[in-house]
Formats: sequence, structure tokens, C-alpha cells
Amino acid sequence: MPDSPTAETRSDPAASRLRDLHDRVMMPNYAPMDIVPVRGRGSWLWDESGKRYLDFAGGIAVSALGHAHPELVKALTEQAGKLWHVSNLLTNAPALELARKLCAATFAEKVFFANSGAEANEAALKLARRVAHDRHGEDKHEILAFDNAFHGRTLFTVCAGGQPAYSRGFGPVPSGISHLPYNDPAAAAKWFEKNGERTCAVIVEPCQGEGGVTPATRKFVQTLRACCDRYDALLIFDEVQTGMGRSGSLYLYERLGVVPDILTTAKALGCGFPVSAVLTTDPIAGHLVVGSHGSTFGGNPMACAVAGKVLEIINSPELLGNVEQRSQQLIAGIEALNAKHGLFSEIRGIGLLLGCELESRYAGKARNLLSACTESGLLTLVAGPGVLRLAPPLNISEAEVEEGLARLDRSVERFLKSADRSA
Repeated sequence: MPDSPTAETRSDPAASRLRDLHDRVMMPNYAPMDIVPVRGRGSWLWDESGKRYLDFAGGIAVSALGHAHPELVKALTEQAGKLWHVSNLLTNAPALELARKLCAATFAEKVFFANSGAEANEAALKLARRVAHDRHGEDKHEILAFDNAFHGRTLFTVCAGGQPAYSRGFGPVPSGISHLPYNDPAAAAKWFEKNGERTCAVIVEPCQGEGGVTPATRKFVQTLRACCDRYDALLIFDEVQTGMGRSGSLYLYERLGVVPDILTTAKALGCGFPVSAVLTTDPIAGHLVVGSHGSTFGGNPMACAVAGKVLEIINSPELLGNVEQRSQQLIAGIEALNAKHGLFSEIRGIGLLLGCELESRYAGKARNLLSACTESGLLTLVAGPGVLRLAPPLNISEAEVEEGLARLDRSVERFLKSADRSA
């Protein structure tokens, strides 16, 4: 693979023109970086100038098999020559085959397809309220969620998320949603004692992504499961970010020993092609009767053809084993780097979704570190103002992890020099 030009930073007039175009024609809700990628292959992206970047961001944990994976390209192009779209007025073979594979690989017996994680979570919450309405009446409608959660950007899901900044200014907001501290089983049990009879569902990330890459404890999710069972509420696992092999298992619930009633999956399900799914059991699915919910593009033949191949590749001992090995390698490398620089107070996460929390003296400067990484040719993420988040491809090689660690080392040095100058 040809390497990039030796300079780590350069002026790129073409990329600058594209970035300026963004500001002229796009709504200002995003503030993308100055670089504009033009092609990708495997774990690497290239910008207009030819500089390449090792991708430890993966489009926010989406590109789980890297960029332009040949088997996914083949699945997409073959399906594109057959059938693009039929809507939900008809079914199609790729959607049925993907649903069959998801049911065979999980606890699920029924599947609903949509296009994004937010849509999947919206459908899951609507389904939970419909089940409670049918079984118990309108009073059982309360949804329990958790602080620092993220479940999407629709008005319903953004309110279920426990980050008020995302819903501020969009009121009036949906009611009947309460929040508790994450990983606090005692608080959950106490809340159910008072509110269990009117609670229809609990929605929880088994590892919070946007909220700081914080894994749930077994005791926490076991308490939620027991409370839901006692009060006939549904337990919803939002595995939009943690699912599809990211943890080293196909879905994280397998590792926690708790089976949810409903599971949402997206992001890596299509590895970049928009597709999401809601997984559940026969008795619960039966409440989503004809006409009660839908999606024009959900179950799109091209999306499902790609996702079917993604599932086939990821749900294999070889790929999931690589997640375990590269996770151990990456954690060990970051710990060694941290022993040298003393930048991180904690390194946490699951599999190849890791969060590196900055020491208190660098609080709020995660985005500065992200910028330093980008200058060094390493694409990373943040998870709040104080956590650097890493989500490399699940099929990343040992050599690429080593290269990523070397680039992270240079990035930390660059960040610390800048922080010292501004102190």
C-alpha cells in the first residue's frame, strides 16, 4: 500500500474548497474537520492531497470491516443490478434472508427493519408502549432511561437520552420519560418500588458510547432484568454501537448474561450502508399489528444484501477472535503509552470500543487531543469533553494496531506540548 507524503500536515486547496462549500450549502448543525476524505481501503482513508489516515473512528463505530471491503462491494453491486426498492407494500428476498440470519444468531424470533439507530430505538419505544397499553391500559406508559445515555436524534429518542443539551430548545418534549444514574442498581430497584406499576419499559446501553464509553456492570443489568420481570416491563438493549461484534461477541448481551426483550442494532450492521433492525420475540412482536408502524425504506433490498454479508463475516470465530486479540494489544499499548506520558486517568470499554479519560488537569480538552491525532494521521473520536474514543475496524491487523499506537504516541506528545504552552 503506497504511503502518504512525508509531511504530516499540508495545505490542501482542493479540500479547503470542499470544506468551504460545506459552509455555504449545508445547514450549520455540523462542524466537520478541515480534511475531506475521497477514498478508503481497509483501515485507511485518503484525502484530496494524498495523505492517508489510519481510521480508528470508523464513522462512529460504523465501518466495522473497514472501507470498500471487497465482499461487501460485491454484495452491493450484485444486488444493485437486480432490485433496488419495493417499499413495504411487498417483501423481498434479501430482507427475509437477513431477518432469518438475525433470528438464528440471537434470542430474536421477529425483526423490524429501519434505516438508522434512532429509527430503531423510536420503533422499540413505540412497541414497548403499545405492548403495555394492550396488556395493562394507558396508565402503564412510563419509560426509564439513564443519565448520559444516547439513543438517537428524533424528538422521542433524544429525550430518552440522558443528555439535556440535545433536547434543549425543541420543546415541548414527550413526557413519561424518567432518568436515573447509570450503573446504580440500588437506585433502579428503589425507583421500581415506587413506579413499577406504571413503567412500560427500560431502555439502556449495555456500554454507554457517547456518554463516555462506560460498560454496564452485570449487577446493574441483572437488577434491571429482575425489576422488569417483576413489574411486567420490557427491557430494551440499545446495541446500536456495541452490537455486531464490537465487544468480541456478536451482541454484548451475550457477555452480560442478560437477555433483553427488545434489542436495537444499526451502525455496523450495514458497515456504512444505512440499515437498522429491532429484534424481539413472537409474543411482543404480535402487538405491532398491521398499520401500527412502518418505514418506507426499511428492509431495502440493497441494504439487506449488504447487511446479510456483514453478518456472515462478523459472526465467525476468526473475526470475533481478532477483536479479542487486537483489543488486548490496543489496551496494553495505550497503558504503556500512558505510563510514559501520564495523560489518561482511566482506560475502559469493551472489545474494540475503548475510552481514554483525560486526567483532571486536561479536563474538557479531548477535542484538542482529537485534533492532534488528526494532524498525526490518526482518526479518532471523543465521548464527551474529556474522553478520547477509539473504534477501529474489527478486522484490523496487528501491524495496523502497532502503527496506530505509534501515531497516538506522537499525537499525545503534540497535545502535551500545546497544553504546556497554553498553561
